[in-house]
Amino acid sequence: MHPATPLPTAPFGAWPSTISAARVAAGATPLSQLAVGGADGADIYWLAGRAAEAGRNSLLRHRGAATAELTPLPYNVRSRVHEYGGGAFLVDGDTVYFSHFADNLLYRQQGDGPAVALTRPGKQRHADFVADRTRARLISVRELHGDDPHAQPVNTLCAIGADGAETVLVHGADFYAAPRLSPDGRQLAWLSWDHPRMPWQGTELWLAPVLDDGSLGVPRRVAGGPEEAVCQPEWSPAGVLHFVSDRSGWWNLYRLAGDQVQALCPMEAEFATPHWTFGGSMYGFRSADEIICTYIVQGVSKLARLRVDSGRLEPIANPYQEIRELRVGPGFIALMGGSPTIALELARIEYTSAEVEVLARSIETLPAVAELSVPQSISYPSANGRTAHAFFYPPCNPAVQAPAASLPPVIVISHGGPTSMTTSTLKLATQYWTSRGFGVLDVNYGGSAGFGRAYRDALKGQWGIVDVEDCIAGARALVERGQADGDRLIIRGGSAGGLTTLCALTFHDVFKLGASYYGVSDLKGLDQDSHKFESHYNEYLIAPQPAAEALYQARSPINHTDRLARPMIFFQGLDDKVVPPQQSETMVAALRARGVPVAYVPLEGEGHGFRKAENIVRTLEAELYFYQRLFGLHPGDAPGAVHIDNLPA
Repeated sequence: MHPATPLPTAPFGAWPSTISAARVAAGATPLSQLAVGGADGADIYWLAGRAAEAGRNSLLRHRGAATAELTPLPYNVRSRVHEYGGGAFLVDGDTVYFSHFADNLLYRQQGDGPAVALTRPGKQRHADFVADRTRARLISVRELHGDDPHAQPVNTLCAIGADGAETVLVHGADFYAAPRLSPDGRQLAWLSWDHPRMPWQGTELWLAPVLDDGSLGVPRRVAGGPEEAVCQPEWSPAGVLHFVSDRSGWWNLYRLAGDQVQALCPMEAEFATPHWTFGGSMYGFRSADEIICTYIVQGVSKLARLRVDSGRLEPIANPYQEIRELRVGPGFIALMGGSPTIALELARIEYTSAEVEVLARSIETLPAVAELSVPQSISYPSANGRTAHAFFYPPCNPAVQAPAASLPPVIVISHGGPTSMTTSTLKLATQYWTSRGFGVLDVNYGGSAGFGRAYRDALKGQWGIVDVEDCIAGARALVERGQADGDRLIIRGGSAGGLTTLCALTFHDVFKLGASYYGVSDLKGLDQDSHKFESHYNEYLIAPQPAAEALYQARSPINHTDRLARPMIFFQGLDDKVVPPQQSETMVAALRARGVPVAYVPLEGEGHGFRKAENIVRTLEAELYFYQRLFGLHPGDAPGAVHIDNLPA
């Protein structure tokens, strides 16, 4: 036998890789908003993003063995209610209704026929529809904007007749979501909440009779309140109202039996995620007695059937560790899922065989599994006795090895939101780093979803503190475990994650380098530019005014540039209205003046988040170049070379 040829050796952080910035920039096709319907209920519908068509969303339908596009150009199926939208279409038999982004009108399309405008032009937006077949109308969440662009819009529940006429059914709350009509059409359930709460802090579930003239009788609140977040109300085939509530500290399933609320399967798991967009679904009914559901345990999704009467939860085999949406059809489950080796995809799973049929992939061609870094789910101690959670991706490249006894640089990522969560679904942007010999720690800091209410509330009043502490503690834990080089720790983040990055580098000395993508450095600016949905968010994250003023000053890195002494690279869209370029430029100027290495990459024609492929390539390559130069890896004429001020000779 011939001895195996030894692998070439290269330092961590300087490995050659086949996962190019251009491959990352080619991106993934966004898949969202899953539904089932059609004449026999067996069709599957979803939205797919069209990057080559200005990012519009097109509605697709899978019927039998064929997939068809129902909304070609110029239609863009997207709602702007609450700005973040969601719930932009409804399937009712063989008819679909959808919101068109360009004019905010609601369109009706029967079968494969043409789309026809249903609503009338105006300043209203609609989302989250339900069909009221008895009265030949739709019920939706409506957001009505006035002539004053600075005034907050008015949200209501609204009925839309077959002639497009709109009638307000419920009003008075700041926000509404999830109108759901009982199978017999005689009761309407819905959610509402008021400022200053966000929907994952406290919502109310209401129930009202639908009268003969279509108006609603006297409503009663059946669950929820200022400290209880209720979401996804749904009616069983037998007409029993079900919903998800975090009254136990975890988002669990409940049903309404008469006037009594009954827990179906109490456990320390999350059967819901925060309501950033409309129309999410994590459970559905196979029958009156059986629920198909997905739930999150320690940041990882599970799939199961729940026997309602016994509360028994039976696992359903599947290859996914993240399940974003789930719908139940006759004889099958449709879901959007991913895993460390599977980019987000749309799958159909048969009840009887558990066979997985993939209907759409967000990325068609992936690297070989051997080239992928599979993350380790880790938990570690953080400040004040807290336990924090993260996914650690070790360096991985089967074509190269690092010098013996060396340790890798590690990039700590702080996700945006900040009340969202990072998952382990395959992302080429992460593999771009691990294939080059960097470790990546993707942190679900305190405040992240997926770990119960107490963990979400850890960020209450503590934004810029707890998130930073958990990122620092994660980096230190890797150093202590011998998985990271303590002298080559990096932190990067964008938008809200950029605030975490800037605070970590300004107020602490653990990280040696940092990258800010349109990062928030001035908290006061967020209040000035916020829309209605988020206009009180900082009251939760920091404090209500006027008490917040002093905290804004204390926690905003822009006010403490004298303490920022770590080399950084900044990426900033010059058309950004959320984080104006002046914020990044102030930080850059301070580092330049103090002799600290700094690079600045301003991008024309980009706003809050970069969309142009050439700019995604440019920023990734520039970031890599910056790290390699500062760590002495000498990339020479590497692509992405960027000017670095104050670079030591």
